[in-house]
Amino acid sequence: MQLSEILEALEPYFDLIQLAIFVIISIVIFSILLQIIKRHLIKKVKGKKQVSNVIVFLDLLKFIFAIFLIISVVIAYHGNLGELGFIAGLLTVAVGWALQKPIAGVVAWLIIITRRPFSIGDRVILLNTKGDISNITLTHIYLDEVGGTIDGEEQSGRTVMIPTSIIFDQQIINYTEKDEYILDEVTTAITYESNLEKAEKLIKKAVNKIMKPYWENFPQKIIQEPHIRLRFRESGIDVTARYYSLATQRNKISTDITREIFKNIKQTKDVEIAYPHAEVLLHRKK
Repeated sequence: MQLSEILEALEPYFDLIQLAIFVIISIVIFSILLQIIKRHLIKKVKGKKQVSNVIVFLDLLKFIFAIFLIISVVIAYHGNLGELGFIAGLLTVAVGWALQKPIAGVVAWLIIITRRPFSIGDRVILLNTKGDISNITLTHIYLDEVGGTIDGEEQSGRTVMIPTSIIFDQQIINYTEKDEYILDEVTTAITYESNLEKAEKLIKKAVNKIMKPYWENFPQKIIQEPHIRLRFRESGIDVTARYYSLATQRNKISTDITREIFKNIKQTKDVEIAYPHAEVLLHRKK
């Protein structure tokens, strides 16, 4: 049988053969792209939870691809190929309108994974909620709340779920985007009769004692020395010691420093803590 005869015999099936080739090529190209996307995302994520999110996202892409491929095959086999773009466009608009928020969440998740405005373990403020990020899914960010039920920066025990799509229109404050160290301060009010120079030395000594074990593990670029700032008040002088601390332990560290300062002042005669009270001073006439 000659080639012309073979082609003539297959002529009634040309459309079907073209369709099969189209399907095969589409699947091959999609599989290659899927593997590239998977490798790229796997490099970006950390931990088993994030890997599972990548798998869910890839499954979502497979589902969307399968739907559009089936629609393409049906239209190509039973209808006019020119209608494909129009119908696919209508379908895209309809799906986009119905799934606007979930799609926005998935897009936000991709941005979080690739651009990394924050990662799991970071301490952030989202929607006026402070917390440590414990998980980032396709639709929600999970925060282990800090504060909330208490006045401080310790975990409350509550988990807050925030939609990932909020990154498009909300301010994000990340305590630990660059590193784990932030500037903190402890303020001690002393009386005007106190020895100010001695008070500054006592407070610096307290900070150095408490921070020394932490500072040993700090990088060299972080200043490992407290500095003092002073301010006049009605009943005394505020002596503020500022120092770099660990973001996730600042409450514990500042409490230890406050305790040490109080102990040092109690052992000193010429430095007194100021507090609101009435005092009558009598001066003798000369």
